[in-house]
Amino acid sequence: MSVKRVYTFGNGKAEGKADMRNLLGGKGANLAEMNLIGVPVPPGFTITTDVCNEYFEKGKEDVVALLKEEVEKAVQHIETLMNSKFGDVENPLLVSVRSGARASMPDMMDTILNLGLNDEVVEGLARKTGNERFAYDSYRRFVQMYGDVVLGMKPVNKEDIDPFEAIIMDVKKQRGITLDNEMTVEELKQLVKAFKTAIKQQTGKDFPDNPMDQLWGAICAVFDSWMNERAILYRKMEGIPAEWGTAVSVMAMVFGNMGDTSATGVCFSRDAATGENLFNGEYLVNAQGEDVVAGIRTPQQITKEGSIRWAKLQGIDEETRATKYPSMEENMPEIFAQLNDIQNKLEKHYHDMQDMEFTVQEGHLWFLQTRNGKRTGTAMVKIAMDLLHEGEIDEKTALKRCEPNKLDELLHPVFDKSAQMQAKVLTRGLPASPGAASGQIVFFADDAEKWHESGHRVIMVRIETSPEDLAGMNAAEGILTARGGMTSHAAVVARGMGKCCVSGAGAINVDYKARTVEIDGVLLREGDFISLNGSTGEVYNGEVKTKPAEVTGDFAELMNLCDKYTKLVVRTNADTPHDAEVARNFGAVGIGLCRTEHMFFENEKIKAMREMILSGTKEGREKALAKLLPYQKQDFYGILKAMDGHPVNVRLLDPPLHEFVPHDLAGQKTMAEEMGISVEEIQKRVNSLSEANPMLGHRGCRLGNTYPEITAMQTKAILGAAIQLKKEGFDPQPEIMVPLIGIVNEFDLQEQVIRSTAKELFEQEGIEIPFKVGTMIEIPRAALTADYIAKKAEYFSFGTNDLTQMTFGYSRDDIASFLPVYLEKKILNVDPFQVLDQTGVGQLVEMAVKKGRGTRPDLKCGICGEHGGEPSSVKFCHKVGLNYVSCSPFRVPIARLAAAQAAVEE
Repeated sequence: MSVKRVYTFGNGKAEGKADMRNLLGGKGANLAEMNLIGVPVPPGFTITTDVCNEYFEKGKEDVVALLKEEVEKAVQHIETLMNSKFGDVENPLLVSVRSGARASMPDMMDTILNLGLNDEVVEGLARKTGNERFAYDSYRRFVQMYGDVVLGMKPVNKEDIDPFEAIIMDVKKQRGITLDNEMTVEELKQLVKAFKTAIKQQTGKDFPDNPMDQLWGAICAVFDSWMNERAILYRKMEGIPAEWGTAVSVMAMVFGNMGDTSATGVCFSRDAATGENLFNGEYLVNAQGEDVVAGIRTPQQITKEGSIRWAKLQGIDEETRATKYPSMEENMPEIFAQLNDIQNKLEKHYHDMQDMEFTVQEGHLWFLQTRNGKRTGTAMVKIAMDLLHEGEIDEKTALKRCEPNKLDELLHPVFDKSAQMQAKVLTRGLPASPGAASGQIVFFADDAEKWHESGHRVIMVRIETSPEDLAGMNAAEGILTARGGMTSHAAVVARGMGKCCVSGAGAINVDYKARTVEIDGVLLREGDFISLNGSTGEVYNGEVKTKPAEVTGDFAELMNLCDKYTKLVVRTNADTPHDAEVARNFGAVGIGLCRTEHMFFENEKIKAMREMILSGTKEGREKALAKLLPYQKQDFYGILKAMDGHPVNVRLLDPPLHEFVPHDLAGQKTMAEEMGISVEEIQKRVNSLSEANPMLGHRGCRLGNTYPEITAMQTKAILGAAIQLKKEGFDPQPEIMVPLIGIVNEFDLQEQVIRSTAKELFEQEGIEIPFKVGTMIEIPRAALTADYIAKKAEYFSFGTNDLTQMTFGYSRDDIASFLPVYLEKKILNVDPFQVLDQTGVGQLVEMAVKKGRGTRPDLKCGICGEHGGEPSSVKFCHKVGLNYVSCSPFRVPIARLAAAQAAVEE
C-alpha cells in the first residue's frame, strides 16, 4: 500500500482535521479544520511531518522523486479551485510555502510568499489584475524572500543590515521617500533587477525562472530550516524533539497589497500579554503579512479601543490618530465585523485563545492560520481561569492548560514603586511583554550570550529583531526595539519566552557600527544600564530597584485548584527562616531538606567549626562544638518557627570537612593564632583532610560515625530549639535525617546517638517532643537494601543529585566537559542532573519505595534533590507513590501545579 504524503484542503473540504497535528503539523491541521467549520481559507495542500524525517534520512533528490506525483496533483487541485494556472502567463496562480511543526515555533522556520513569478508571469499578472504596481511589488518581495531563504543571501557581517534592505534604502534615498509603498513601478522593477544581480554576485547562483523549480526549492528550504541554528535552539529551549519534524503547507496566494481595499494582519482573541478578554491585533493596508511581523512599517490597531490606547502610549492626539492611524473597526467596518465573528467562532471551537493571520484581498477576507496563541505566564493563568469561569473548560482542563515552568514568570521581581517614581523615563514604546528588567545595553545576539555567560545582566537593543537573534533574546533580561508592533517578531517571541519586552519605541536611534543608541537627545553606549517596564512600555535610564512578586488573584485561585486535586504535597529546600517564609507563602507544607552545613560559614561559627575540625582530641572537638551549639540552636529555632505546624526535615552534617578549613596561607595563619598552635600544625591537619575523591570519602554518616559528638551536638540544637518553641506555644515538628548511608549498620549507630541524646535532653528539660529519624537514600546500595533499612528508618528522602551521580558514574562538578557533546550526539536526551532519569535512577527510587513499604507500610517517602521542582520528575514521583517532593522556594508553585496535573492525568 502506497504511503500518503500529501493532504489537500480547500472550498470547505479537507483530507485532514485538527487532531492530525502530529502528521500535518499545527498549521496544516488547523487549515484543514478551518475549512471543515466554514472559515474562508485559500485552497492548498500539506506535506506531512514524516516526509521531513525522510528528507533528512534519504536526501533531497529521493524525497522530491517520492513526492513528485502527489505534489503535481495537489497543485492541479489548487488550480481548479482558484480557476488559474501555476506558471501560466495569462492567468497565473501564485502560491505561498510555509512551515508548520506540531508544536508552535513562531518565526523559527522559513516562509516564501508570491512563488511562481518570473519576468513573463509578472507581466501577465499585471495585465490580469490591471495593477502593474501590485504585480511588481509582489515580484520584488518574492525575489527578496526566495533569495534569502532558498539561495542564502544574508548579511556578510553582523553590523551590516540585510543586503536587500540596503538596496531598498538606496532607492528610497535617491527619491527622498521613507515607506516601501511610496515606491513607483519603475523603482520596483529596478529593485527586482538589482536584487537578482546582488544574489548572483554574493551567492554565485542564478535566480530560477521555472515556477516548478521554484516550488521544489522552497519546499526543500522549509525542510532544511527545521535544522537551522535558531530552530534547533528554540527546540532545545522548549523541549521539542527533533524527530517530530515540520510539515510544509503550500497554499494559493491571496494578496493584501492590491490597493486600499486590501490589507493584512495578525490578531489574538485575547490579550497575549495580560490575558484580558480583549480582541486585539494589528493590520496594514496595502501590505503583505511579513510587513506586520517584521515591523518595517508601523502597523495600525484592529479595534478602535486598541487604537486609542496605542495612540495614548505613543503621545498621539485623537485627531491625528483618527486620520492617520485609524483602526480596522473604523476604516473597514464590514471586514472588521466578519473578522470579529470568525475570531469568536474559532475561540469557541478550540476552547482556547487563538493567534490568527488573515489577508483582505480587494474587500474579501481570508484566514491563513489559527493556532493556540503563545502567551506570558500571567496571561496563561488568567486565560485558564477566565475560560473556566465562562464555562468553556472544566477544572481539570484549566489545570492541564497551564505549563508549570511558565509559572516562574509570575514569580519574577517587579519594580519597587518608590524607585520607579524616582526613575528618569527616557521614552515609551509598546508594552509588548510584561515584567521588569534592568541590565547593560548590548546590540548583538552573540554579545548578549557572551556577556550573560560572564555574569552580566543585559538588555538587547535592536532596530528590530529577527529569528537569528533568538539566542541573544534568550540570554537577555529584556528586549527593546525601535520598530515593530505588538505582533512583531520581538513581541511574539519575548512573550513565549516570558521575557520583558518594549517594542516600537520610535524615539530610539540605534547605530550598530558605533554601538550606541540615542534616545531623545540622551546618548547611551554599549554597557550602559537601562531598565524596561514591559507592562507600561516605559524605558528608564539606569538601574531601577525591584521587589519580589506576590501570589494573588488568578494565580492564588490556580494554586487552590491544585490543592483540590493533588495527592503529592510539596515541601521546600530551605536553610534560613527567610527562605522558609517565602516557600510557605508559595504554599509549601513543610521543609523536605534543611542543610545544616550552610549555617557554619559565618564569622564566629566558621571559627568554631574549624577549631572542631582541626582539633586532635575528642575533648577539643567537644569544646569547639559547645561553642557551635547555641548558634545551631538559634538557626533551627528560626526555621522551625517559620514552618510552625509543618514538618522540618533536617539533614545532619553532610559535606567533607576539608570544605570548611582555610586552604590559603593567610587564613591558616589566622587560624593558628586563634587556636594557639603553629601554622605548620594547622597545615599538617589541613593536608590530612585532603582526599583523592572527597565526594566518595569521609562525609555524611561516615563523619557522624567517626565523630559521634557532631551528631550529638546537632541533635541537641534541633530538639533544644523545638523544646523552646513548644514552651512558647508553637507546634514544632522536627525530623532528623541521616545522610549517605549504604549499610543499615551506618544508620543504626547514628540513630542510637540521636535517640540517647534526645532522651537525656528531654529528661533535663522535663518536656518531650515527638520527632522522627529517617535517612537519605542517595547511594544505590541503600535503594537495593531498602527493606532492611526501613526496619530502622522512619522515613526515606531520596537525594537524587547524589543518586544520579552514583548511578551514572558522572561527576556533577565535571559533567559540563562532555555533556554538550552527549546531548548533541543524542547519547543523552537531557541533563540527568536537571531531569530525573526515570529508567535507571527512577527504577532505584521505585524499588526502594516498594521494598521500604514492604517492611514498614506507613513509610513516608519524599524527594529532595534538584529534581523536586522539575515538572516531568514531579509527575514521576506521583506515579511511584511518593508522599512529597521538596524543591527550592521559587519552584514550589511549579511543583504544586505539576503534582496536580499528575493527579488529573492519571
